Amino acid sequence: MLGSPRYGTAVGFIVLLNALLLATQAAEGVLTDHFLVQLHEDAQDEAHQVATQHGFQSARKLPFGEGLFHFYPQDTSKRRSKRSARRRQRLQKDKRVKNVIEQEGFSRQKRGYRNINDIEVNMSDPLFTKQWYLINTGQADGTPGLDLNVAEAWQLGYTGKGVTIAIMDDGIDYLHPDLASNYNADASYDFSSNDPFPFPRYTDDWFNSHGTRCAGEVSAAANNNICGVGVAYNSKVAGIRMLDQPFMTDIIEASSISHMPQVIDIYSASWGPTDDGKTVDGPRELTLQAMADGVNKATTDLYGNCTLRHSGTSAAAPEAAGVFALALEANPNLTWRDMQHLSVLTSKRNQLHDEVHQWRRNGVGLEFNHLFGYGVLDAGGMVKMAKEWKTVPERFHCVAGSIQEAHKIQSGNKVVLAITTEACQGKDNFVRYLEHVQAVVTVNTSRRGDLNINMTSPMGTKSILLSRRPRDDDSKVGFDKWPFMTTHTWGEDPRGTWVLEVGFQGDEPQRGVLKEWTLMLHGTQSAPYIDQIVRDYQSKLAMSKKEELEEELDEAVERSLKSLLSKNN
Repeated sequence: MLGSPRYGTAVGFIVLLNALLLATQAAEGVLTDHFLVQLHEDAQDEAHQVATQHGFQSARKLPFGEGLFHFYPQDTSKRRSKRSARRRQRLQKDKRVKNVIEQEGFSRQKRGYRNINDIEVNMSDPLFTKQWYLINTGQADGTPGLDLNVAEAWQLGYTGKGVTIAIMDDGIDYLHPDLASNYNADASYDFSSNDPFPFPRYTDDWFNSHGTRCAGEVSAAANNNICGVGVAYNSKVAGIRMLDQPFMTDIIEASSISHMPQVIDIYSASWGPTDDGKTVDGPRELTLQAMADGVNKATTDLYGNCTLRHSGTSAAAPEAAGVFALALEANPNLTWRDMQHLSVLTSKRNQLHDEVHQWRRNGVGLEFNHLFGYGVLDAGGMVKMAKEWKTVPERFHCVAGSIQEAHKIQSGNKVVLAITTEACQGKDNFVRYLEHVQAVVTVNTSRRGDLNINMTSPMGTKSILLSRRPRDDDSKVGFDKWPFMTTHTWGEDPRGTWVLEVGFQGDEPQRGVLKEWTLMLHGTQSAPYIDQIVRDYQSKLAMSKKEELEEELDEAVERSLKSLLSKNN
């Protein structure tokens, strides 16, 4: 997960949260009967009593922030009641209460759906041969070899043992015979119903099968003649039920992502804001804080059935979680940043191809693609590198520059801006080797969906930050201090001139105003392996230019050797 800013005292945090909640320009939500309540220090032991006295079912202490509690109603499925405003007023007057924030409800949706005989992997599970992402032999008209290379990791002895993955979703059928033996009940919780049993709510259309299918992809048991095989089939899986209510709240989202971090190693979340091509939304402040805390402190189907209907990013996230579990078994000391470095260094282009977006190399020779990132995860390559991996150096953050003047944008004319930076050189937060780069942009346009934003690094790597979104008709909200991010400049030296290009693409003429561009750099001051990559890349470039000379030299050496041998004979 990405890092986030830290906040100081709980009071400052609450004040900031109040301001941000009032100022948010995300999708319009509904108010709920859920409250974030901060109690005075001497009243924190009375949280349950305070909650019930004010008509709530109970209070749950939150693991982030000081003295924060979730006051939840008797019926968690209801939206805001008429009594909600009066209840908030009464809470605010209670001397035991420091701050009260009524939770806004918003939307979170589940994401859409070599020859095997040459590989020494024998599984009795009936759907194993259908799981092309594990071992792709061309089944279902697929591309042979286009898979996660888990067979190599398994053959090296890594199966996810000792690793717990949490599936944050609509629940898990933990009685399923392909999951029961790997289910971690102690690390599971139901935030939709506030109890320790995250079993999915039954519906006739099996709508709540999403989490169970994701769990099966990660941790379905092997060689039990049931369904398929999990990527990390000896890992433990925890269920965090948090999607099955009429709305999402910041408390539920943050609580879920920070649940039992001392036990859970990996959190898998195959969901997000409405995926309709026009919504602009992201995590609220409690969730960002929970993410920051998380990184800074250290398939099957429902009711015993099997399924072949699970695809898209819903399937991709748990598959990645499974691969990361294999790497974590190989090296339990890996951090969230180590995992990102390993992903960048070991992922392969494989046979991924797109006519429009070509594969390119960044300034240090790492191959990337706008659609495919750094390529397909390679489980075998990752566990081998993870085994000997040393934790990456400390990460630093540098605000490299900012342009605050307004610039008009019109169809047919791009706005081109430049920031020249030393990347905080000479200061404690100097960034020499890049990891993440953010372009924080404020812009308003007559049609947001026609806006294009590109950014080019000093080493010449061009990143597409925003491409055309035909369904996005917004003409009022635009982007307000929105942090567009790229990882395509990974490992590069950020010093020099960065260029931002903003324009329109579409049939109708559009206009707009770019109000702000702030460049933020995240990375390290030392990274020896990147030095080696640069040397190898430069060496390859030099070799390609000297290829003809090298061939001539080889021929000359061969002639000399032959002459010497003939003389000796």
